[in-house]
Amino acid sequence: MNTIKLNILIADDHKILRQGLKKILEESFPGSQYGEAANSDDVLKILDDYEWDIAILDLNMPGKSGLEILKDLKALRPKIPVLVLSMYPEDQFALRVIKAGASGYLTKDSAPEELVNAIGKILEGRKYITESLAEMLAFEVKRPEVEFPHQLLSDREYEIFLMIAAVKTVSQIAVELSLSTKTVSTHRAHILQKTKLRNNADISLYAIRHKLVE
Repeated sequence: MNTIKLNILIADDHKILRQGLKKILEESFPGSQYGEAANSDDVLKILDDYEWDIAILDLNMPGKSGLEILKDLKALRPKIPVLVLSMYPEDQFALRVIKAGASGYLTKDSAPEELVNAIGKILEGRKYITESLAEMLAFEVKRPEVEFPHQLLSDREYEIFLMIAAVKTVSQIAVELSLSTKTVSTHRAHILQKTKLRNNADISLYAIRHKLVE
C-alpha cells in the first residue's frame, strides 16, 4: 500500500463519481486530503485552498468547457499536474488535452488500477501516455499542423461539433453545457463556416468518415 499522503483536487459535476474516485484513491493513498469541484467556478475558487499535488478533471462540466478550465488552471497554477478523466474516447479529445497541458488522459470506463497507475506516473513527473495515444502523438508530429477542417475549430466548437454529430439538438446541447440556445446556435454557425459543411447531417457524416464518433 502506498503511504504517500496527497492533496488531490477532483473536479466533476457528478457527486457519485467524485465519491467513487475518492474511495478508489483512499485505498491506494490513505490519509490524503481531497478537494471537490462541481463546475468551472468551483475549480478556480479552491485552487488556493491547498498546495495541490494533482488535479483530476472532467471535460464535461457546467460553465466553461473542461479544456478551457484546464488552460485556466495551468495558467494560474502551472506546476499542478492534471489528469483528465473523460467519457469521451481517447481519439476524440486526448491530443487536444495533452497539447493544452494535461499530464494524462483516461476514459471513465478505465479500470481503477489504471487510474492509480496513471496518478503514480504523473506524481513521478512523467506523463501518462497510453500506447494508442503515443501513436497519435507521433503521427501528429509528422503531419501538417492543419490537415482537416475540424482541426480549425476552437475547443468549445469541437465539443459542440461532436455533440451535433451524435445527433443532439441545440436545446439538448445547451442544457448539457449550461449555455443558452443562442450561444450554441452561434457556435454551430461558426462550425459550419469553418468546416464548409452545410447542415447537421453533413457534420454527422463527416465525423463518422473521420472516425471522430463511434
